[in-house]
Formats: sequence, C-alpha cells, structure tokens
Amino acid sequence: MKIALYPGSFDPITNGHFDIIMRASKLFDKVYVTVLDNPLKKTLFSVKERTELIKEVVKGIDNIEVTSSSNLTVDYAKEINAKFIVRGLRATSDFEYELNIFATNNHLDASIDTVFLMTRLENSFISSSGIKEMVYYNATVKGLVADVVEQALIEKYRYIKDDEHCI
Repeated sequence: MKIALYPGSFDPITNGHFDIIMRASKLFDKVYVTVLDNPLKKTLFSVKERTELIKEVVKGIDNIEVTSSSNLTVDYAKEINAKFIVRGLRATSDFEYELNIFATNNHLDASIDTVFLMTRLENSFISSSGIKEMVYYNATVKGLVADVVEQALIEKYRYIKDDEHCI
C-alpha cells in the first residue's frame, strides 16, 4: 500500500491545497493530510479549527485521512508508515524553500521520498496569507477557498475586529 503524507499549516486550506490533495489521492492508496502544530508559527485558526475545516473540504474522498501532529514531519511519516511526503509548488520562489525542507527531511530519513506536485496555473497565486489579508479587508475570496472556509474566515475576523474595538 502506497501511503503519503501531505503536511502543512493549512491556515486556512485553499483551493490550491485542495487541488494538490485531489491529485495526490489519485497517486497514492492513502493520503494523510496533516495539520502541523508549529508553536513557532503564528496562526489565525487553532489546530482543531484547521483540522475541522479540512475535514469539511475533503468530505467524501475515501482515501484521505485528516490528522494533526506536533512531531517532526519525518517522525510523523514513520509513525503512519508513509514512504512519501507530498509538497506543492506554486512558482520558482517556492522551489528554494521546498528544496531546503526536502534536504532536511532527507537528512533525517532518506527512506522517505518527497513528491512535488505543481499547482495548476489558476491556483498559482493563491496563498493562505493572501486569502487572510483579502478577507480581513472585506474582499471576496470566492473561487479561491471553499465556501465553508470563507465563512470561517469572515466569522473569525468579525470576532477579532469586534474585540479590537473593545480595547
């Protein structure tokens, strides 16, 4: 059985992420989409919220399992018996960053291979940080994220903005 791990912060999951998930689901028997809990990274959504959003977005795809981990990616891959790590690339600017991650993971365990999937052109400009910024300033993100994600962002920022006005 070919098991892959698609790790990330997914803060929030975008249509670019979803595209990679769908394509990986056709390449592997099982794909773990895993929200990484990195205490060094500031996120808008909690690990639980991000995990729940991803579950909603991938609902109905049988060979996808949504999990979370606070371990190193390679350690978690070993834990779930994944021999492949899936990474998405948008543009050449992503390549250098992803190459460093690959080199680190390869150093930690060369038996786990990395598979890079290029994002489709229509998703190449989408980033989680860009999505968050657009929603914060009340711009539409229709077609860039699932409706459930857009709604969660709107609610989160409504709460944050309300809270800011109370200070």
